[in-house]
Amino acid sequence: MQQTAHTDKQHRTILQSIAHRAMLERGLLPDFSAEALAELGRIQPPVMVEGAPDSTGGQRPPDRQIRDLRALLWASIDNDDSRDLDQLTVAEALTADKVKILVAIADVDAVVKNGSAIDEHARHNTTSVYTAAEIFPMLPEKISTDVTSLNFNEERLALVIEMVIGADGSLLNSDIYRAWVCNHAKLAYNSLAAWLDGNGAIPEGAAAVNGLEKNLRLQDEVTRRMENLRHSQGALTLETIQAKPVFDGDQIRALEIEEKNRAKEIIEDFMIAANGVTARYLSARKFPSIRRVVRTPKRWERIVEIANDHGSKLPGKPDSKALEEFLIKEKSDDPLRFPDLSLAVIKLLGNGEYIAELPEGEAPGHFGLAVKDYAHSTAPNRRYPDLLTQRLLKAALEGQPAPYSKDELDVLAAHCTAAEDAATKVERQVGKSAAALLLEARIGEQFDSIVTGASEKGTWVRLFNVPVEGKLVQGFDGLDVGEQVRVQLTSVDVQRGFIDFRKVNSSKH
Repeated sequence: MQQTAHTDKQHRTILQSIAHRAMLERGLLPDFSAEALAELGRIQPPVMVEGAPDSTGGQRPPDRQIRDLRALLWASIDNDDSRDLDQLTVAEALTADKVKILVAIADVDAVVKNGSAIDEHARHNTTSVYTAAEIFPMLPEKISTDVTSLNFNEERLALVIEMVIGADGSLLNSDIYRAWVCNHAKLAYNSLAAWLDGNGAIPEGAAAVNGLEKNLRLQDEVTRRMENLRHSQGALTLETIQAKPVFDGDQIRALEIEEKNRAKEIIEDFMIAANGVTARYLSARKFPSIRRVVRTPKRWERIVEIANDHGSKLPGKPDSKALEEFLIKEKSDDPLRFPDLSLAVIKLLGNGEYIAELPEGEAPGHFGLAVKDYAHSTAPNRRYPDLLTQRLLKAALEGQPAPYSKDELDVLAAHCTAAEDAATKVERQVGKSAAALLLEARIGEQFDSIVTGASEKGTWVRLFNVPVEGKLVQGFDGLDVGEQVRVQLTSVDVQRGFIDFRKVNSSKH
């Protein structure tokens, strides 16, 4: 149904209302309980103790199991507007070939205790939900953006994942331990990437710290090694178009595309490696764990068809290395259309899920990353599986029994998968409502698009020039994922996030 155009000042208010309703409809909690807020008022940040008086009047030594790594050149690399900083990174050259990479992860468990009211909220939602108009944090912002966030120039407790990387990008050895850390530079992806690419000056935060420029160059170099190795083993080169609304006051002015860059790749590759170390660390200590898996593609035959349409041949059975070779070729041949091909492949690969794994188990691994052992552990401020993994890690480090049984983890893993799916649908619904607000004045216009979904539930397309997805309500017979089609915008429904098109003509490529 077509609606009348909304006034500028309504945009943000409308989207906030839609977001709250969508959270409730999907079974998620948009607000914290009174009990959680009461707990929040009593929370104090952990403080580093050095020779403080003990109960007998003597001097209490610092905890020897928690190292003091505050002097290392730690820096955070995140979005420009990120306030919940989960990780810091630093590199150390060991020899001409070997480099030690350290990843510090915020110790959220030191503050958020299992079974507390705050933990119950986090367990229910299992993730922070990022919508176009409002963020619904998994943990109260006093915790996630302050007490446990690895903020600039603040001493914080962390779990450190240490990895030694060889000349070929392989992991030579690793370790995990607790430490005090301090963030010496808060850096942003885009400005750091511009400098690494030679298209901008070094960010002020990095320039102000002696030795950090060289350290960041080393981190970038190690990332290239790790990436090359992963892709040679079949990790997929995928590049999708993600758009977020840009507000001018309360009015949506445009949809801005977020692109991959070298700074994002540093964090991505280090976190993939750290998550592998975490999974193997727990397994080696006979602990159960929660793994993130993407099983064998359910629609491999359609991926084979798409490759054939592009002049490439894939084997009849799923083969990540062969698929990666095809993707690399297509990215080189047609970089402008590569994100659209990536999106089609991602849809056909299927969604990831969480499963509980015993030490001797055979989890299916992550097809898209070409890794066998993979546990989410690097974002405990905004993902509950990461907080669960952190509690398991700390128990293993301290020689304590596992805080969760395999049966408990089975239930939690299934719940985390379902809740994450619900959160994704909320984000997508609000995003579509934002897109509908932007497009409601363009009813009747024609666009080039690509089919992103085709099932009994309907056929969906995404526009090339405006990064918007909608439903094809007329002319969808015979279309499948990856095909290109000319469409006309017929109607929008802002409240429901519906954007409807009809086919004008189509051409297979």
